[in-house]
Amino acid sequence: MATSAPVAGDGHSEKENVTISDPEAGQGTDNAIVGKPWMYKPIKLGPFEMPWFASPETQLILVSFVCFLCPGMFNAVSGLGGGGQLNETDVSNANTALYSTFAVVGFFAGSIANRIGLRLTLSLGGFGYFLYVASLLSYNHNQNSGFLIFAGALLGVCGGLLWCAQGAVMMSYPHEHEKGKFISIFWVIFNLGGVIGSLVPLGQNLHTATGGSVNDGTYIAFMVLMALGFVLAWGLSDSKYVMRKDGSRVIVMKHPTWMSEFKGLFETLRTDYYIVLLFPMFLASNWFYGYHFNSVNLAYFSVRSRSLNSLLYWLMQMVGAFVFGQTLDMKCFSRSMRAKINLGILLAITMGVWGGGYAFQKLYTREMTSADDWVHKDWTDSGYIGPMFLYMFYGFYDAAFQTCAYWFMGSLSNNGRKLANFAGFYKGIQSAGAAGMWRMDAQHTPFMTEFASCWGLLVGSILIAAPVIFFKIKDHTDMDDDLKFSDETAQDVAGVALEETPSKVEEKRISVA
Repeated sequence: MATSAPVAGDGHSEKENVTISDPEAGQGTDNAIVGKPWMYKPIKLGPFEMPWFASPETQLILVSFVCFLCPGMFNAVSGLGGGGQLNETDVSNANTALYSTFAVVGFFAGSIANRIGLRLTLSLGGFGYFLYVASLLSYNHNQNSGFLIFAGALLGVCGGLLWCAQGAVMMSYPHEHEKGKFISIFWVIFNLGGVIGSLVPLGQNLHTATGGSVNDGTYIAFMVLMALGFVLAWGLSDSKYVMRKDGSRVIVMKHPTWMSEFKGLFETLRTDYYIVLLFPMFLASNWFYGYHFNSVNLAYFSVRSRSLNSLLYWLMQMVGAFVFGQTLDMKCFSRSMRAKINLGILLAITMGVWGGGYAFQKLYTREMTSADDWVHKDWTDSGYIGPMFLYMFYGFYDAAFQTCAYWFMGSLSNNGRKLANFAGFYKGIQSAGAAGMWRMDAQHTPFMTEFASCWGLLVGSILIAAPVIFFKIKDHTDMDDDLKFSDETAQDVAGVALEETPSKVEEKRISVA
């Protein structure tokens, strides 16, 4: 006789497991659908029918809006340069602390996420963004650098958790042929947060053509939005409940323990040793943020022009994500060929965009912008349009680089557990790179030196990653390879046929029982 038992640790007292009974075997198997029936009913919005709550699409959109409200708003603040402060040194030190803790926690975040679940991981991650902006508001009044740096360090811990959960959802929930689409959908929604967030300081500082710090109202508006994101994170479904349209499920561990997850972390490094060739790409993926935000936007432009530039920067991120989402899922080429084509395109735009950046950087130095007679470039000044377009393409490039990096990782596996570890490696090493650049900026490194480090690292990382892209990305990932990292079987993740809706499965269970 089949049974339906609650899932431990989730706080539900009602029936949780919907099971399919095998009449011939005389016993039930719990491999089909886990969760309450309402989680699998299509969501109707007027004349439109959306995917069910526990579908990959709905979960991706939910995670995207959490990132829209938390790191998206954080990006809008960071994009102002110096966190909107006139003295960028303390903010650079806070960012150094942020990315230092991020690097440590991020590297191990995959094990944490696999053990406690993506919902709790995402929820814990959202709080740090709210506190960080609160510290900027405090700094506006008392210049308390200690609180600012502490908030930055705590945000690193929280951010490492949030981005690991996000990466696991984005890479492991879709089918292989949909991964480019899922990555681009996330990146578009996430960066919409930066676009809308940039409208806040732009509107409030519209008539401030001179340099200066952002006013209190800007920070308060960001805090309200981030609080909403933190609350929204609690609505995420756990991975074990997620079911795709064809009835298949995400490959996860049924019974993870702290020991199994930390062993799995090092097992991933042992069996997928080639992932280390992607580490320079991970390191480079946020290295340039300190240069973009402080050495270009803060140093060269007036406060309202910085707000406009920030808006355009995140808008172009949406464009870049959409464009590369399409090229990465092109159906006219095999997946292995798409990987090679997109790596070549990425190298070409690296040379084009950063080549233009070199011509721009020759126009000014740190010493020039530190002088009392330096006049920040405003949008009413002649010569503003060219640097503005360069800054827009910096945003486009960022989205292109990170979309490709995520897609390359996602093409190496479909196992949610392994991809959570990959996402942890990515965010941890990425944050170590960002910490390095923010530290360079805090030490008042010459702008041209910062620029050269960005361009050189980006080109070098692409070349080092080439062997993985050319020889390890296959047209299809074998399920047997993915299941080596899980205690599930092929039958577990195959799920049920699409016509076997949760209500029908429950009816069948009752009738057989």
